Amino acid sequence: MLSFAAAAHAAPPDAAYEDMDSLLTEKGLMSRLGSQFQQARDTVGEQASGLVINAMAFLGVPYKYGGNTVDTGFDCSGFVRAVFEQSVGKILPRRSDEQAAATQEIERSELKPGDLVFFNTMRRAFSHVGIYVGDGKFIHSPRSGSHVRVEDMRMAYWSKRFNGARRVPMADKGP
Repeated sequence: MLSFAAAAHAAPPDAAYEDMDSLLTEKGLMSRLGSQFQQARDTVGEQASGLVINAMAFLGVPYKYGGNTVDTGFDCSGFVRAVFEQSVGKILPRRSDEQAAATQEIERSELKPGDLVFFNTMRRAFSHVGIYVGDGKFIHSPRSGSHVRVEDMRMAYWSKRFNGARRVPMADKGP
């Protein structure tokens, strides 16, 4: 999967989209993710859509506590950190609470694909993080015995534990 993410990042955008469409169709996810995938592609810009595309390339990678690579597996913050570093060259802190502190707070109503969503899953604020993909859904590495997947934030479990949304500040690119 890492080779796909690297190839998608290096390939021209149309080629990356075609490869991702094939991958998502093959995994049976295109029908479920089509709208948010298209939203990321069309409405939030190249950087955010590339980030979501790269995140989707890790679907199925196993959860590993403390993991931060495709080879070892990912925990939630390791997944987010790897996606941002590989997609846009932005290095985020290692822990989810540190990621929350290092990013810009936004309202839930302002969420766009590529933003971070935080949850209280361990009786402490910002103990879990994922990447918003659109249409109320986010991609994350949830827990031991599971794998990187997309879930709906409106499900009762996630809705009750929602802590907040953050936007990762990106360096302005000059003219």
